[in-house]
Amino acid sequence: MMALTEAEEREFTLELERLRQEHRDLDAAIEALAVMIVADRLQIQRLKKRKLALRDRIAFIEDNLTPDIIA
Repeated sequence: MMALTEAEEREFTLELERLRQEHRDLDAAIEALAVMIVADRLQIQRLKKRKLALRDRIAFIEDNLTPDIIA
C-alpha cells in the first residue's frame, strides 16, 4: 500500500474519531433500548448491525494509519 499524504492521514484521523464516537453512542442507545419494558428488538438489531459496520470501518482506517512493518 502507498504511503498516505499528510492530508489523507489527517482526514482518516478525523473520520476515525467521528466513527469511534458514533460507536460509543450506539452502545449507549442499544443499552437504553434493551432495558425498556417493551424493547424494540428490531431497532436494537439495526443499531447492532450499524455498530458492526462502524467497527469494520474503524479497523480499516486504523490499518491504513498504521505503517506496515516488514519483519
